[in-house]
Amino acid sequence: MRKAFSLIICLVSFVAQSQVSRDTLLVAYTPAAPFIVEDGPKLQGLNVWLWRQIAEDLELAYKLVPMDFSNMLDSLRTGGIDLSINPLSITSDRSREMEFTHSFFASNATAVVAEVSSLKKFIYFLKGFFNLNFLRGLFVLVFIIFIFGLLGWLLERRANPETFRYGPKGIWDGVWWSAVTLTTVGYGDKAPKTKLGKISALMLMFGGLLFISGLTASIASSLTVNQLTNNPEGFNEFKERRVGTVSNSGTQTFLSEHFFKNIKTYDSATDGLQGLKKREIEAFLYDAPILKYQIQKDSSLNSLELLPLKFDVQFYAFALPKTHTALEQLISQRILDIKETKEWEIVLNEFGLSEF
Repeated sequence: MRKAFSLIICLVSFVAQSQVSRDTLLVAYTPAAPFIVEDGPKLQGLNVWLWRQIAEDLELAYKLVPMDFSNMLDSLRTGGIDLSINPLSITSDRSREMEFTHSFFASNATAVVAEVSSLKKFIYFLKGFFNLNFLRGLFVLVFIIFIFGLLGWLLERRANPETFRYGPKGIWDGVWWSAVTLTTVGYGDKAPKTKLGKISALMLMFGGLLFISGLTASIASSLTVNQLTNNPEGFNEFKERRVGTVSNSGTQTFLSEHFFKNIKTYDSATDGLQGLKKREIEAFLYDAPILKYQIQKDSSLNSLELLPLKFDVQFYAFALPKTHTALEQLISQRILDIKETKEWEIVLNEFGLSEF
């Protein structure tokens, strides 16, 4: 049995090597923590661990080659390298130009914004009240209180002079009664006695319930819209803003396809987060696990806030040139085997990763 298994491994390796012009595979990477983490001379991370397991099982000789992201993609297209172990998102455009292994991790993109100070949050809160819709509602409220107060005074001033006095003081009595009745406070210090006065009071009470409910909803809506405008949680809130992402990434393609026009690109997520910190952009959009890891590990980025926003579902895989189909099939099979083990779950937890 062992001899047969060894023979299969040798045969498979021979087929794979026949498609590769080098005896030693050139395996490219660019730092993308927590998938690929540079710790001095050491290289670790989920993808590094996974690749080492695959290479050991398939007895593949390889050399790790650091490259920047754009050059790595170009080398995959031209065959300058044999494999990229970066967490590359599988997209239709990339699939036309390179081979992808089976996906080993699923995630999504998200957004990071600069955290708003407490003072600015308080100012935004106040602005939520003093908007046009709120002022209109307030004007209508005052108008209703005055009209019903005047009506109540006219109906009650003769039959109920103790409560609704004559002259300007009586008008004030009517306005006070109208305001107390409309807001359902009901002090009981003033009440109508005539039939028409009681009917007007009923109209005011029931109408007041509806109006106050609508005004409360309007205020809540204004505060919510204002909060979203200044600390957005909706994907479309960013379309009119200057946003950043990593150049040649799946997120850049996604943003372009969804009509984002003001996009600034960076060579890496680290550069993008620093650009956000310097206020070069209003938000940085990229892969959620990478952004979350970098913000947690870099104390200089504690002024940035990761939003609970999910868009652009992504499936990560290793990529190879189009000429390496046999090698891709071997690696894909090993990825499936490894993902079914308990060890895979342990490694995911070790790097603080979990699929949605």
